[in-house]
Amino acid sequence: MTPQFLCVGEVLWDALPGGLFLGGAPFNVACHLHEIGERVTFASRLGDDELGREITRRLIRRGISTDLVQIDKKLPTGFVIVELGLDGVPTYEIVEPSSWDSITADEALVKCAEAAQAVVFGSLAQRSETSRHTIELLTASNPNCVFDVNLRPPFDIREVVEFSLKSAKIVKLNDEELSRLIDWFDLPEPLQDGAESLAERFECETVCVTQGENGAALLHGDMWVEHPGFVVDVADTVGSGDAFLAALLSGLLADHDPEQVLISANAMGAFVATQHGATPAHDPEAIDQLRGSRQ
Repeated sequence: MTPQFLCVGEVLWDALPGGLFLGGAPFNVACHLHEIGERVTFASRLGDDELGREITRRLIRRGISTDLVQIDKKLPTGFVIVELGLDGVPTYEIVEPSSWDSITADEALVKCAEAAQAVVFGSLAQRSETSRHTIELLTASNPNCVFDVNLRPPFDIREVVEFSLKSAKIVKLNDEELSRLIDWFDLPEPLQDGAESLAERFECETVCVTQGENGAALLHGDMWVEHPGFVVDVADTVGSGDAFLAALLSGLLADHDPEQVLISANAMGAFVATQHGATPAHDPEAIDQLRGSRQ
């Protein structure tokens, strides 16, 4: 069956205080899309090591195909050391090089990108020339590309971000990342003006700006909507933005009302923030309760 979404990029182990958890933004988005019932294929590259084999086993248990997960005989599986602040907000030490730096554009991957309803990609996997070239080929083969901006110093490369923005129909980023782009591209500073100028300059149809505990704002075509978010007890915020993006894409591609889509995305992100790790199993009842609660 043709995938509705192709998510391509890094998959890795997050070393959190509570143990090792699977992570990597494109992987997280794929898992959350799968959890909410969307068809999704994930493409990446693992090391020929025990950490990589464990990722393969977990993908299979989750019901996510490993057909486009490549194996690298030289580079190790990705690993990130995550430290959490008192507010639960993470900082990252991303080990390099990693196997996901060498994703190659084989025939099966290119065909999948051409057939997908949308290709979801980020900036971190483009820190290396090989994976960057592959992502450029995939985005050129599909008009519906989703750019998930992830500026992780020292891998926040302006030229990579600029090229990716030009390739994207939908852009998701947080308010700090929008501030960086405002400085880079000389955009106006107010949130809505900045988002609108970004969309106009790079010909994006949709720009979504997340604001942590303050919710998110969405520019979709000519419509601008905001939601203040939900108050929850935070375990950690790792993966909450990826869950948010999965719900956002599911709703937008189904042509649901943007205001309701934003509410659902905020509820999904808030739920994941109450759990440990980036890809916890969903609790539909808890998410529905958040969605229906007063923010």
